[in-house]
Amino acid sequence: MPTTSLPRRAAALAALTLAGTVVAGAPAAYAQPPGDNGDVKIHAVGTPFEDPRNEPKVCDFYLAAFNFDPGEKVTWSIKTQPPVPGGAELPTNGVPDNTITIGPDGMAQTIPLDLPNGQYKLTWKTDLGHGAGKFKVFRVDCPTPKPTPTPTPTSTPTGPNGGPPAGGGGLARGDAFGPVAGAAAVGLTAVAGVVWLRRRRPHGA
Repeated sequence: MPTTSLPRRAAALAALTLAGTVVAGAPAAYAQPPGDNGDVKIHAVGTPFEDPRNEPKVCDFYLAAFNFDPGEKVTWSIKTQPPVPGGAELPTNGVPDNTITIGPDGMAQTIPLDLPNGQYKLTWKTDLGHGAGKFKVFRVDCPTPKPTPTPTPTSTPTGPNGGPPAGGGGLARGDAFGPVAGAAAVGLTAVAGVVWLRRRRPHGA
């Protein structure tokens, strides 16, 4: 073997070693700084808070924040996509509060939200983040007309309710007093009168 090949092999091994060192250090060099490692998911109302899925098509919904730093504040906004002059957006006139504070577990959620049917762009940024923030596009697609809960009946029963009123003697009202019951009451009154008269007669009658 020519002696000149040994220096070349040594140089090649040194280059490979250096390349491995650079690659090994790459994750540390490209690790995201605090504030840029979280994500916000769209959840349909009823989806568990801890569910990591994003639901791009919803009706009523809420926002679920994941993997942020504890105590970090996330500010969000939603606008039509593409932008429409006068289109629906949240918050509207400051309602609802569009800043959520991340909990010790790195998570947080908004209250339930609703928007007219259409496509929207969610944008969020944090107080520890960098740049203009992140965004996500989703669609609101509710049945038309939107279903509403069945109202609870408020009418009161028309029949008797509870015991007889004081001084009423236990007699039913006229609308619940039938002919048979009336005849029976008259008969009882007549029998009571006969018994009373017999008691009033002198003995031996």
